[in-house]
Amino acid sequence: MEKTDVLGLAGKLALVTGGASGIGAGITEALACVGAHVIIADRNREAANAEADRLTAEGHKVSAIYLDLSDERSIAAGCDKVIADHGVPWLLVNNAGVQDRESFLEGTVQEWDRMHAVNARGPFLLTQNMAKAMVAQGRGGRIVNVASAALTGSIVRGLVAYTASKGALAGLSRATAFELAEYGITVNTVLPGGVPTPGAIAAKGPVPEGPARRAVPLGMCSADDIAGAVVYFASALASKVTNQTLAVDGGFSVT
Repeated sequence: MEKTDVLGLAGKLALVTGGASGIGAGITEALACVGAHVIIADRNREAANAEADRLTAEGHKVSAIYLDLSDERSIAAGCDKVIADHGVPWLLVNNAGVQDRESFLEGTVQEWDRMHAVNARGPFLLTQNMAKAMVAQGRGGRIVNVASAALTGSIVRGLVAYTASKGALAGLSRATAFELAEYGITVNTVLPGGVPTPGAIAAKGPVPEGPARRAVPLGMCSADDIAGAVVYFASALASKVTNQTLAVDGGFSVT
């Protein structure tokens, strides 16, 4: 490991879902700033291309592809395109998610299924596709799943389906960390606390009341805070770190 690149991410290929905005945009920029070639995978083509163009103009290497996590065919096609155009990613960041709220007693199967399709099933399919390619290449790799601090109590009313889907994602991390360790692929989880992203602000549903609304010692998190944890898990510094969960929540756990 060269002293000039202690993170070991220069030139590495990274795929970030939902990388066009919010937390995903923060992750994309952070990875690009440490030398990675980042591919934004997003269902918002215009925003993904604009973010890629902006970062490319600043001297970074960033590309964009269309990918809809709720559509199995879109996931398969997206994976094929990434590998054909750029090669096998070193890093997969399962960040994209939906976050609308719905009261538990009034909850619908439709909303439950929509939430799980994007937040849990999509990452399962994408991880499976990319892990197969990583294994075939034989060089190891990194997978980072962005779940939620709602799993540790930072929650508000209306997040039953959301929290359950993120719990499924955290479970996926644990099981795949075990099954992929023999191939040198690590799998870790980041639990973001409250981040005022456009998606979170625009989320529909009941008034967000609950423990997550209380003040935390270090204040509200930003996308950059979450990105720092992702960069660590992706880096050479975490080569022996797998099946770990890191909450970036402003100190919620001590309040």
